[in-house]
Amino acid sequence: MQTLALSFLAGIFAANATPHFIKGITKEHFPTPFGSGPLINLLAGWAMYGIAALLAIAAHISTHPMPALASAALGVLVIGVFHATIGAFGKGQAPKPGNDHRLNRQ
Repeated sequence: MQTLALSFLAGIFAANATPHFIKGITKEHFPTPFGSGPLINLLAGWAMYGIAALLAIAAHISTHPMPALASAALGVLVIGVFHATIGAFGKGQAPKPGNDHRLNRQ
């Protein structure tokens, strides 16, 4: 059960890291709880990849490789569907740089 749970979380973190990391290295804005700037996204994506790797190591995937792979794939699917529908902030799409109200607070 631990292998399945940790593999599922590793899938979620790895899949969620991808858009943040890509937006960061392409200098584009994308929402995070900490702002939407490229550097924040690069760091968030990098950190999530690291967390995913640690979760995969802790999952001991080699003991149950097929269930672990299926569980990780399910995690990727779940976070993908989440972002493709309601998204992290319930808006269904990433805000444009000028429309990110969190950046306009003073």
